[in-house]
Formats: sequence, C-alpha cells, structure tokens
Amino acid sequence: MSEVSKLEKKLLAEFIGTYMFVFVGAGSSVGAYVAFGATDPGAALLIAALGNGIGLGISISATLAISGGALNPAVTIGLLVGGKIPARDVIPYIVAEVLGAILGAFSLVAVAPRSAGNAVYWGSPSHTLTSASQIGTGILAEAIITFFLVFVVYFTIVDQRAPRLAGLFVGLILLCDVFIAGPLTGAAANPARATGPIVVAGALNLSGAFTDWYIFWIGPIIGGIIAGLAWRALKASTS
Repeated sequence: MSEVSKLEKKLLAEFIGTYMFVFVGAGSSVGAYVAFGATDPGAALLIAALGNGIGLGISISATLAISGGALNPAVTIGLLVGGKIPARDVIPYIVAEVLGAILGAFSLVAVAPRSAGNAVYWGSPSHTLTSASQIGTGILAEAIITFFLVFVVYFTIVDQRAPRLAGLFVGLILLCDVFIAGPLTGAAANPARATGPIVVAGALNLSGAFTDWYIFWIGPIIGGIIAGLAWRALKASTS
C-alpha cells in the first residue's frame, strides 16, 4: 500500500467523521428548537451538550483506528505541535474536516424544517459578540475550552499509558465545555464545527451569518497549540 493511499484513507475517515459529528452536533440545536422553540433554553442547552458530546465521542471512536480521530483543525494543529502528526498531513486533514463539516450542515437543510434551522442558524455558534470586550472574551473562552479538549485527547488517546476508552472522555469534556461556554459563545471548540453551519447560514442569506466567524478559528487554534505544548512539557517530565 502506498503512502498516498494511506493518506487518502485517513482523509476520508476525517471527512466522514467530521460530517457525522457536525450533522449530529448541529442537528441537536435544530432538533431542540423543533421540540421546545425558544421557550426552554435550559432544555436546549442540555440537548446541545449531549448531542455534541456524545456525537463527538462516537465519531472519534469510529475513526480512531484509521486517522486518529482528530475531526477538528484545532486538534490537528495541537497534534502537530506535540509531534504526533506529520506537517505534510496538516493542511489535507484540515481541508477534509472543513469539507465534512460543510456537507454535514448542508445535509441538515435537506432533512430539517427550514424555519427551525434558520432560527438557530443551522447550529452555528453564537454570532452576537459585537463589542471588542465580548470578542476578546469569546476568543479566550474558545481557547480555554479547546485547550481542555485537546489536553484530554493527548492524555486519554495519545498517551499509551492511558485507559483505552477511545473517544469517550473527549466527548465528555466537550459535553462539559458546552455546559460552560454554550451560553457565552456556543462552545464550538472546533473551527470546522463552527464553519460548516456558518457557511450554510450564509448560503441561505441569513443576516449576520458570518459575524465573528474568526473567533471560532483564533480561539480554538490557540487552545490547541497550548495543549500541544503542555503535552510536550508533561510527557518530557514523566518519560
């Protein structure tokens, strides 16, 4: 088997895994709106947390043996910083993840009521952080929750000393992230997870669809880099 074909399989796994995660994660927001409208934000937050957390855990578990189950540009960059993915694979991984996310979000349009999807911008993270201080806080929140996510990836999946529970713990930390930061930023913790629904909302001409999109790239990438550096420091101290 050639190196090219191995990479193609990895990219296909990243594409399908991210597609599945975004369809379930963004779909949980649409489904919550169908069930509760805007009348019960607590229930909507619970559904979104469970949908994103469980969806991510299952998607990682399904793709872990093929591609490593990154499914997130911030995780991919964090793995690069920690020396766990070749630099040549980073851009192809990110492209596959973003394309999978966009297709996952467009698939929601095919199956979900347009009124419900439009109301939640097809599962886009919050796009209401309008002031400079809110933008800074949003970037910080996304950086922190993504740091937690990538840190857990390293020490429950990458670290060979950890229990072999596939993506379970990563899904659980995302569930916690959504509980914490969901009301603040939408808790993307994943540039692809944010970009897919944002692109769909923009394609449907929803007003403000692309507002603050960069928050969900800058924050998570910073968090992923810091987690990669933390892995290098902690692994060096225990090896």
